[in-house]
Amino acid sequence: MLRGTALGSLCSLIPGTGPTIASFVSYAVEKKVSKTPERFGTGALEGVVCPEASTHSSVQGDFIPTMSLGIPGDAVMALLLGALTIQGIVPGPQLISQHPDVFWGLVASFWVGNIMLVILNVPMIGLWVKLLTIPYRYLYPSALFFICIGVYSTNNDMFQVGETVVLGIFGYVLLQLGFHPAPILLGFVLGPRFEENFRRAMLISRGDLLVFVERPISAVFVGLCVVLIAAQIFFRARTVNGVKEATEALPRAAE
Repeated sequence: MLRGTALGSLCSLIPGTGPTIASFVSYAVEKKVSKTPERFGTGALEGVVCPEASTHSSVQGDFIPTMSLGIPGDAVMALLLGALTIQGIVPGPQLISQHPDVFWGLVASFWVGNIMLVILNVPMIGLWVKLLTIPYRYLYPSALFFICIGVYSTNNDMFQVGETVVLGIFGYVLLQLGFHPAPILLGFVLGPRFEENFRRAMLISRGDLLVFVERPISAVFVGLCVVLIAAQIFFRARTVNGVKEATEALPRAAE
């Protein structure tokens, strides 16, 4: 729970992300650090607890970029942002000084909401568990049906329903090939923002790529990215070498 809470809080600080991304990232990390990753997908306790803790911490953390930068992380934050704009409240760095009642009321609502969740969830845990007894042959088609309704109700466009079906098939193929959903989802959400800000940085620096390593903040993040990529290559190479050595040792052991 502590690891999931920390990951969800960190993911929520990235503008444009939401609880879905935090959940996928948390699940991938938990599977990576587990000594028995083959148990994931069969109801492993850490595979359920860590993503849920990450989701809950990300929901409240999403208010930080939404209120300070005006960048919502998901549909709920976008709805809240629209409601504030209609009321003449523009989220941004001046929100606390210009509208302290809204800010502190929001903070108080976090406490009230968490208390209400405890009151609702603990006594009614038996009801939520009973939902898991619904046969899969009924639950899965119902989920697909409601997904199609949600997609169609957005713009009343059947073409988008077809897009959803194609993307679902594409995602299923990627899962069968062993691709993790979290990096794909992160790239889909953050890719356009990355390209837009990269072009802006190039315009400001007049095409000088050294600006990313000459500035201390960007240099730190670039360095972290390099370290993470190098660590992934190192661990993958070590795993491949370990499997190769084990495979070569089998014939000798048989002899």
